Parts: sequence; structure tokens; C-alpha cells
Amino acid sequence: MLLRGMNIHILRGCTHKWIFRNSNHLCVTTQYNRLIRSYSNTSNNKSNTLTQSYLSNPGKWPLMGITLGQVVDRAERLYGEREAVVSVFQGIRKNYAQLKEESDHVAAGLLALGLEPGDRLGIWGPNSYEWVLTQFAAAKAGLVLVHVNPAYKPRELEYCLNKVSIKALICDKMFKTSDYYKMLCELAPELPSSPSGILKSPRLPHLQRVIVMSEEEISGTIKFTDLFVAADSSQMNNLEQVKKTRVRFDDPCSIQFTSGTTGVPKAAVLSHHMIANNAYGIGRRAEYYKTHHRICLTVPLYHCFGSVTGTVLGMLFGATCVLPSRGFEPEAVVQAVQDERLTTCYGTPTMFVDILNAQRKVQRDLSSLSTGIMAGAPCPPELVMSLINELNMKDFLVMYGMTETSPVTFECFPSDSPEVRSSTIGYPSDHIEVKIADPNGQIVPVGVAGEVCIRGYVNFLGYWGDPEKTEETIGQDRWLKTGDLGILRPDGYAQIIGRIKDMIIRGGENIYPTEVENFLTELPGVLEAQVFGVPDSRMGEEVAAWIRVVDNAALDEHSIRQLCKGKISHYKVPRYILFKEEFPTTITGKTQKHVMKEITIKELNLN
Repeated sequence: MLLRGMNIHILRGCTHKWIFRNSNHLCVTTQYNRLIRSYSNTSNNKSNTLTQSYLSNPGKWPLMGITLGQVVDRAERLYGEREAVVSVFQGIRKNYAQLKEESDHVAAGLLALGLEPGDRLGIWGPNSYEWVLTQFAAAKAGLVLVHVNPAYKPRELEYCLNKVSIKALICDKMFKTSDYYKMLCELAPELPSSPSGILKSPRLPHLQRVIVMSEEEISGTIKFTDLFVAADSSQMNNLEQVKKTRVRFDDPCSIQFTSGTTGVPKAAVLSHHMIANNAYGIGRRAEYYKTHHRICLTVPLYHCFGSVTGTVLGMLFGATCVLPSRGFEPEAVVQAVQDERLTTCYGTPTMFVDILNAQRKVQRDLSSLSTGIMAGAPCPPELVMSLINELNMKDFLVMYGMTETSPVTFECFPSDSPEVRSSTIGYPSDHIEVKIADPNGQIVPVGVAGEVCIRGYVNFLGYWGDPEKTEETIGQDRWLKTGDLGILRPDGYAQIIGRIKDMIIRGGENIYPTEVENFLTELPGVLEAQVFGVPDSRMGEEVAAWIRVVDNAALDEHSIRQLCKGKISHYKVPRYILFKEEFPTTITGKTQKHVMKEITIKELNLN
């Protein structure tokens, strides 16, 4: 049976009785609850010593039954006149009262266009105030917001629009070299002549409305500001009825496409409940309740890092989200930190390397910073110390997760040492279970590597219209397989040693790229390192490394190998070392090893 493209399953639970499950919410017996409590290891009692790689963290705060629309209304009641969103490059400042009022009007305007709760609304474009407004307006109208990668080209856009049957699309006119309107017309030549902005295209059969974030009149489209005009009193009354009777916190509210480096992207579906509680848990762990934070939101909103850890967390804790630029610009980041007196900054390790380089050149006043969040890749020790000493982020947190887990499942604490922040991904988040499992799903002893598996409220509803891929990722026992190789320490903190698919097998020896990367980044003069396997006719695979060095560092292949000699096993020393000034990354700042591999194979003629 299908419900809005999702499967409803009957699953066998841990008590070996048939129990009913709808989407992510598992009806668990009292017997099972007692079992879980007996093995709990809470964040207040981290000194307990584990012997098996299983841990349940029940948490210190109850889960909230709240929609993202209600998150906005709650924020308006609590924080009213406090700044909610500042878009530096747009010259826009909005407080919580204004954001609540405007999100209501945009929500009513979307319903006036004929959209119904459960319909998919796409948003395609870089960071902007309109993006934030749309996120919460869609939630209030009961729509499922589809996050479309701003870097998508026509073929990728077509796949996305048709995969989840997007009924209306909000987009920028253009961003950098991407002309969004031109790409849409390439897919749907009927768009410019569409009467009253209602599209009928055989190639995009589900798409009916295109709404452009521009004041310019563009043929076949609706201006974003027209949504406010459409929100008359009758539509506002309709919105209130929708919010009261047709939007539930268990409903899907977000579809985010995975990277798709192996095959086409998969459409991960998240609910209001998952996102709101994950954002709240992150804020609690980061202690955002202790002061009013001003967040430097450098990461893209289309990704869960920006739209959960950023905007939703900000709403829940009354923080101010500041957008320095449309896309990531390190110079704009340090300027915004100084001008807006920002207290916390978000980014991936690669982003923070670029922010540090920008700060070293322009020397802005960053004394207001005290914390931040890093995610997306391991944080090298040298980078940890640089963030503390040069960016003043003494309490910054390292986090780990994935889109399919809403996203965060491991987090450090502000009190954790620099060593912990550079060598682990933190302690399990509240209200989830974690295990490290062998290929048969059996829990391994602590300190033994295996696949990181997650179970709890954070687990996604599934991949839209793809039950087979969903079942590959999350089994009947509700354990979600992350695909990451990890180790759980006796104190409950975890370490990631690589992706299962990225493991290098050299002559029968298993090599984990993360281990080699961590070693290389500890070498003097090495700023960043990425390690991956390349084909070899004799060994099967050889180790290749891309290295970025600090300015004026006198390093070459020979010196790197000499520094490795006797420090790591000979078979882990990279056979190929390439010095690069920049690494290919996704729009979210994650390095693209598959691209590095392709370039290396071509440059070194390794085919």
C-alpha cells in the first residue's frame, strides 16, 4: 500500500510480535522500553565503560510534537522583535514577528495557486531571504518542500522535477553562470507562452507553476511578490483551517536529493517531527539556550546542514541567522563576522580552511566568535587549533550525520578537548541508538571496526518512490546502515575511518583513507590531504594523495615520503602524491574524491 509515494510496512519488532509501523514511527512495547533502558548510557554518565559497540542515549529532554510551521509561531511568541534573518548581500533584516507574518502570507498565496497539502513544491536557487521564507511557508501550507541543488543542469533538473512530481517551482532567475529560466525553457519550450502562468508540458507533466524570485516580469511565470497579493482574507482563513486540520507533525515536509555519485540521486523524505527535534537536540548539545547567538550561515540552505542546523535551530532558540552571500565566499564570511558581531560560524573543514586563509590576508575583527559547527568530513588536529587560536571558536562542535538521519547523530560537547574534536565525531545524540556491526549485522566489540548503524526518531521515511533502495538502507529491524566504517570507543565516542565503498584494497591489505589523511595533515606544512585508491595492474589498487600545503612550505614528493617513513605502515604510504592548490567540491563544501580519482588517472595515464 502506498501513501503519498511512501511505503507502509508491517514489521517484526524486537519482541518478536507483529507490530504496525507507519513511516518512521514504531509502536514499541513496554517490554522493549524496559530492555532499552537497562542498556542505556546517557550523556550525563559518559564514564560508563562499554564492551560491545552498542549504545542507547535516551536523552534529557522529551521529543516535541511540533510542525515547522508551529516552530515559527512559537518563535514569534517568544522572541517577537529580535532579528531572525539578516541577508547581508540583499540588505534585508527581518525580526521574528515579520517572518511569521510574511510566511503566513506566502503560505496562503501558495494555496491560492491551487496547491494542496501533500503537494511537492520545489525551490531552486542559492541562499536568500526568500529561501528561508519559502521553507517555513511551505511547512505552514502542508506542502513538501523539495530542495533542488542550485548547481543542477537541465538533465538533473528534469530528473528531479519528474521523480517526485513537483507541482510548483520557486527559483531564482539566474545564479553565477546558471540561467535558471533559460534551462526551464529548454526543458519546457511551452513556458514563455503559458497562459496565466499555468504550464502544460509533456516533458514536465507534473509542473504547473513557475514562481521566480525577481521583480522582473518574465513570460509564463509568477513573481514571488505576487504570492503576497494572492493572500487575501479568504485565503488567510483557508490557511488557518489547513494548519489546524491538515498538517500533522508526522507528515513529510522535506525531500532532499542525495549526492548521486553512484547512479542517479535518491530522494530522501523527512518529516516535521524529525527535523524539528534534530534541530532542537543540536541546539541543546551546543548550549544555544544559554545566550542569544548570531549564526554565520555559510553553508547552502538547500542542504540539511543549512536548513536544519541553521534556520530551524535558529527559530527554536531565538538565534539570528545571517547570510553573508548567495554562495560561499570566504572574504564575505569574515567581513560579516566583523560587521554583524557574529558569535557562531558553520562550515565543512574545507570551508574553514578557506575562511582561515581569507582571515590571514584581511585580518578582520573576529573577537565576537566563540563557537561554531563543523561537519561533512573529519577535522584535522591542526585545523582544530587554528579555529580555536585564530578564529576564537574555542567551543566549536564537530558533528556527524547524513541526510537520511535528519541529519545529525553524533556530536561533541563544548567542554570536549581539542584532541577529542580532532579524533572523534562526538557522542551519540539524544534519543537514538547506535551500533557498530559486521557484514552480518552482528554487533562487534568496542574498538573493532564495522559499519555505523543508527536507529531512532531521526531515521528518514524512505526514498520517494523507491522501496528497494529504502530497504537496502533501512531494514525491518529499523537499523539504518550509514555505509560508513567506524569504531565505538569504551566511553561512547565514535571515530569514522572511511566509507565502506572508499576502502582501498592494496595487494590484499585493507587501507582506510581517513587514517592516512589524518596522518598526512599532522605533517608540518600540510594544510589538507585527500586520499583515495587508483587502479594498479599488479596490486589491484595503489594509494594516491592530493595535498594542499601552507604558503611557502617547501614540500615535495620525496620529503612527504621521508616524513612517512617509519611512522605509518609502508603499504599505506601514498604511491602517487599530487600537490594541488584547490580540491573539487560539491556546493555544500564536501570534497569529491571520485572527481579527484578521475583526474589522477587521466594525468598519470593509469588506465
